[in-house]
Amino acid sequence: MKQIAVVIFGICLAAVTLAGTIQGEEMVKAKSIEDRMAPYAPVELKVPWELLDEKESVVLEKLYRASKVMDELFLRQVSEGNGELRKKLVAKGDKKTLRFFDLNFGPWDRLAEDEPFIGLKEKPDGVSFYPEDMSREEFENWVAAHPEDAEDFESNFTVIRRTGDGGLKAVPYSSVYREKLEEAAGYMNEAADLTGNATLAKFLRSRAEAFLHDDYFQSDMDWMDIADNLVDITIGPYEVYEDNIFNYKAAFESFLCIRDPEESRKLDGLKGYLGKMERNLPIDDKYKNFSRGSDSPISIVDEVFSAGDTKAGVQTLAFNLPNDERVREAKGCKKVMLRNMCHAKFDKILVPIAERVIAKDQLKYLTFEAYFNHILLHEFSHGLGPGTITLEDGTVTSVNKMLSNTYSAIEEAKADVVGEYNFYYLINEGFYDNRLENETAVSFLAGFFRSVRFGVDEAHGRANMIIFNFMKEKGAYKQDPDTGLWSVDFALAKSAVRALSQEILMIQARGDYDAAKKYIEKYGNMGEDVAASLKKLDQVPVDIIPSFEIEKKYAVN
Repeated sequence: MKQIAVVIFGICLAAVTLAGTIQGEEMVKAKSIEDRMAPYAPVELKVPWELLDEKESVVLEKLYRASKVMDELFLRQVSEGNGELRKKLVAKGDKKTLRFFDLNFGPWDRLAEDEPFIGLKEKPDGVSFYPEDMSREEFENWVAAHPEDAEDFESNFTVIRRTGDGGLKAVPYSSVYREKLEEAAGYMNEAADLTGNATLAKFLRSRAEAFLHDDYFQSDMDWMDIADNLVDITIGPYEVYEDNIFNYKAAFESFLCIRDPEESRKLDGLKGYLGKMERNLPIDDKYKNFSRGSDSPISIVDEVFSAGDTKAGVQTLAFNLPNDERVREAKGCKKVMLRNMCHAKFDKILVPIAERVIAKDQLKYLTFEAYFNHILLHEFSHGLGPGTITLEDGTVTSVNKMLSNTYSAIEEAKADVVGEYNFYYLINEGFYDNRLENETAVSFLAGFFRSVRFGVDEAHGRANMIIFNFMKEKGAYKQDPDTGLWSVDFALAKSAVRALSQEILMIQARGDYDAAKKYIEKYGNMGEDVAASLKKLDQVPVDIIPSFEIEKKYAVN
């Protein structure tokens, strides 16, 4: 249960319910907006206009406007009352609160375990994907009694609503969000008509069509095939983190970037190791996934705008998409590295953290190269291991459906630790220099203290807590009792990484929900030693908050 400390301030702004109605003449907050904004380091993300010709600049503008629609859609997905609430904040003229509201896409502070900063209402676990009064058990009982509804109910692209008689029904995104999806589709078709890149145009048209009928398979396939592009976009409903009941429902988001073709080509050599990394996983071959495609393109990009789910709270460094297992089996998945975001977090956050919590004699091993390449291998590792699985009774299903609401934390833990496991493997194979063995171990440890500050209720923070506690249990992470600083036992780290990779992969291979839940309960909680170390970081930013040059040029109110 979330604990909410509440202080009622004087007459400063109306407290507002999620429906947007005024309840009184006081603003209800746990702390000031200034205090809530303090953990963020500002970063301005510029557009390299000099790389774009006139036509590409117009394409970029069209895709920016389509991306802004993702902001509006995600705001509704978090709460249907958010639009009205935002209008009231605009009318009040409180720019600081409005900016924080926009950062969080609603009245809940994502860096404070979703503590409300407007009103008193707790954030529903199912946000607006499900009726607020619907329990997990009611959903499961309905599907059990109406098996013909299972596919629609469990779809990534439906919301669940009440019927007139109090029952449940699934409603497609294309119906619920039709008007805005048509608007986004219009901008994307206009961009497709203008771009000189045929593969980008094909994706934009098929994704625009997918918005209107909820079948994203072909557009995901087309996204995988985009080549030789400068303007780079990932747009649509993808991640399921916002659905804290089942991790079923996909949230709208967009990454609008400029791709660096030369740097992307430099990493193409990693694609040749994809099958080898799968074969090298520390589980029996029968659980490995050799059917996935091996295209796995890698893009090094600089972000110029983000929207929707990806912009909410914690800022993304890289991603690995699509999530559709059918596409992964046909083509693999694309790894996209947001280079400017990685540099910003390393310089402004990770280095200051390490200086406060890592043993002085190991600080020399903290490097951007190790940090960046582990993020890359984290994304590769999302595409490795069990995906579509066969249960003991012969049922063919998927890991995410079987692990349900534990899936996000377990999957993020898998990607992180298997990414580290693959780093060691690639060093042994000669792909990376031997010096990176110690560098990745220390950078990985320092990265834990960065991620866990987002809170253990967040999937990435919980995943990092699982890894840290396991590594500490195995003696790989040690704390000096006199200084309180942490260090890596290099001799034990590799074996601990292998053991944890094996355990998590087997939970996924069996689709074992109970085991996943117990694992999170055992390893997913923060100890007093970590809490004490985090207190040393009070003056270090928790995350960055980007401002976008493109937003100033193409302002959309």
